Amino acid sequence: TMSERPARSAILCVTANLAMDVTYELDQLVPGGTHRARRVAQRAGGKGVNVARILHRLGHPVCAVGAAGGARGREIEADLADSGVPYELAHIRGDSRRTVTLVAEGTATLVNEPGPELSRAEWSDLSTMVQRSLAGSSVLVLAGSLPRGAATAAGYADLIASATQHGVPTVLDTSGAALRTGVAAGPAIVKPNADELSEITGYTDPI
Repeated sequence: TMSERPARSAILCVTANLAMDVTYELDQLVPGGTHRARRVAQRAGGKGVNVARILHRLGHPVCAVGAAGGARGREIEADLADSGVPYELAHIRGDSRRTVTLVAEGTATLVNEPGPELSRAEWSDLSTMVQRSLAGSSVLVLAGSLPRGAATAAGYADLIASATQHGVPTVLDTSGAALRTGVAAGPAIVKPNADELSEITGYTDPI
């Protein structure tokens, strides 16, 4: 499914593992306790979607791309449509995930569901969607975790290689194996935090 066609030379923001972000605001977080939320908010999310939202608000041409499925997938698409952010989604059989944030006393506790496993054909659909858009893109942003599934193991590396062939620079923001294989493909910019950098290098000092 696709919203209004984004402008040429748009920044392509890929969220391979889309989510519905749910935030609960609590007075305090007590392990083992029962909590009554002061406020509940939800919206389509995942790192790439968050990047696309900010770029859109700043007036940059952008397109959010990802895979979504099930009832939550429909909620994600509806929220993207309401936001006005141009998007293109590959539909999958599995139900899209939720990420839950518990906010209390100035701290945030996150619970991230793993998300659905993508079949080889579903990953191919998403990958083809990205590659088809590269010719009209100025930058490719790959952000967040990869979906489960053998077909996605080197997914970011393959997309970076395709972007390089089109002369499109890539920004990579992920972790673990996806970061390790993605870095080897030569993105223009990599944005690990200290923990993610330590995980793939074994060094505790980022410098």
